[in-house]
Amino acid sequence: MLILKRREKESIDKLLKRFKRKVRETRLIKDIRSNKEFIKPSEKRRKQIQKATYKQKQDIRHNKNF
Repeated sequence: MLILKRREKESIDKLLKRFKRKVRETRLIKDIRSNKEFIKPSEKRRKQIQKATYKQKQDIRHNKNF
């Protein structure tokens, strides 16, 4: 959980902006969403492999043009 203390003479808008930046940097929302449902380890591995093959294909296509 993120806790931010309000600085002296800091407006609510600035504090909210700082909070949003911290949430984005720590990837808090992503972790919460990923923990919503259980994903089997085999499914995680399969998705990783699919993602890696997709990236490889993209790199090959990109390098072919140059």
